[in-house]
Amino acid sequence: MFNKRLRALRIKHGFTQQQMADTLNLSLNAYQKYEQAERMPTYDCLIRIADLFSVPTDFLLGRDEFLRSLGVNVDGYL
Repeated sequence: MFNKRLRALRIKHGFTQQQMADTLNLSLNAYQKYEQAERMPTYDCLIRIADLFSVPTDFLLGRDEFLRSLGVNVDGYL
């Protein structure tokens, strides 16, 4: 779930994988592993990604039902 949402948000906002890697201070290979679901970001990196796209970390992690229970409309993020 995380990898698909990350990729969709990156494309929606017009970033290349290299731009994302640079913004997050990662190697391109490390970032690509996030999108390929071979690696998960650290807690700090997850927060930076959420802040970059102005989305809750719970959205990135696929916790839609939890967010909906709080009254958050998750459909507007993608």
